[in-house]
Amino acid sequence: MDFASFVVRLTTRFTGLGTGEIEGAIRASLSELVSFLGSGRATLGDLQEEGVIRTRYSQASGDTAPFPEGAGLELPWFQQELRAGRVVRLATLPDDLPAEATAAELEYVRRAGFRSNLTVPIQVAGTYDYAIASGTFDQPREWTDEDVVQLRTAGQLIAGALMRLRTERRLHDLTARLEAENEYLREETRGHLEVAGIIGKSLALQHILEQVALVAPTEANVLLQGETGTGKELLANALHQQSRRADRALVKVNCAAIPASLFESELLGHERGAFTGATATRMGRFELADRGTLFLDEVGELPLEMQAKLLRVLQDGTFERLGSMTTRRADVRVIAATNRNLEQAIHQGRFRQDLYFRLGTFPIPVPPLRDRREDIPLLTWAYVERRQGELGRRIGRITRATMQALQAYDWPGNVRELENVLERALILSPGPDLRIDEVLGANTGVPDQSLAAVERAHLLTILRLCHWRINGQGNAAEVLGLHPNTLRFRMKKLGIRRPGGR
Repeated sequence: MDFASFVVRLTTRFTGLGTGEIEGAIRASLSELVSFLGSGRATLGDLQEEGVIRTRYSQASGDTAPFPEGAGLELPWFQQELRAGRVVRLATLPDDLPAEATAAELEYVRRAGFRSNLTVPIQVAGTYDYAIASGTFDQPREWTDEDVVQLRTAGQLIAGALMRLRTERRLHDLTARLEAENEYLREETRGHLEVAGIIGKSLALQHILEQVALVAPTEANVLLQGETGTGKELLANALHQQSRRADRALVKVNCAAIPASLFESELLGHERGAFTGATATRMGRFELADRGTLFLDEVGELPLEMQAKLLRVLQDGTFERLGSMTTRRADVRVIAATNRNLEQAIHQGRFRQDLYFRLGTFPIPVPPLRDRREDIPLLTWAYVERRQGELGRRIGRITRATMQALQAYDWPGNVRELENVLERALILSPGPDLRIDEVLGANTGVPDQSLAAVERAHLLTILRLCHWRINGQGNAAEVLGLHPNTLRFRMKKLGIRRPGGR
């Protein structure tokens, strides 16, 4: 068989193989290489450990034994030459071994019984990470330039198959790890507290729900104080649902949304003709909440004049509709909410102290999301699973890096801001992975450095696992769910360069 036919045979052997068939094909190819070269043994070695050549695959003829696969040999001179891209051609051993070789290498050659050796470095992805060797054990041999070309060509084919095997295994391992990580993150969302739509398992949230459970069955007024978007309305729902008034209405009043001129009418109602535009009698919110619960949201936004009118109603539960002389009574429990510091507003003269005491019989401080970061994975999955169908998406995985980026952000808008970010992330995530880089980095004010660091570390991990391949089967862009040009752009933006500058 001539060498061209031999190369075609090797190329054909490695075409279309499944992952489980590659190792057998490598061993068969090395065995045929021994026969073709008329040598005693052929070995593919790994040069990536400092001073060590580790056997990956080895085949021999006759009585010669192959090297044990996985064995590491301390051959610093050999490795130095091969990592520099130089062919090691030794016709007569041990005589041809140079003075630079160590005593241990001389001892190894003698012990192994080599009479000659040819080792050719194999370049993969720009570096000499592998080498292929052939040797004789019965007599010396002059290795020709043609031998070098043939051994290098065969070595490149075999090393290419090995790289494909390693890439596919690493991608398999990466997929398995991501799936396991994803399952772990899903497990984190199981067994959590969920009361009236309030999701979480943090100690801070548990403490709040314990307070809700304590005060809900009583008739005490409750004041919920916390930043915008922390879920105060959900807590008001929970208080009402766990109260003895749950079978009656929870009537909501957004104090910040009602003009001062209309507040009295909205709260107390009016008779027909009470003012211009009052074409019909209307029942007010306070009356609607009779034997139920009145939720006064953003109560801290009320002007002082309106605060006085509200206080009068709350003190004795009596009121008159605008345009009416009839005094009415309503049995109402009040839950109020504000994102303002009402004690500070009292000192500044912007909120009535007597109204504060009336509303705040039982105050509940609601913590911001940054104080219960462990709830963010639960909230994220809950929102994604609730909204993805409506948006035509199917998210199967949220990576640990993505979740860590979400948990690292301080969320000044709290849960409401988180939901806003996730909504946009779902729209920008056509694949199975939730992508937040564009949304979180560009639109919410996360420090670019910290977010970029997370993204850069993730890209580097995938690129290394894929041996910096950006095109072709199993490439990094495919794993990341990006177009190759998009990945190149992200690499350039983040200052990621392939080792060796290539």
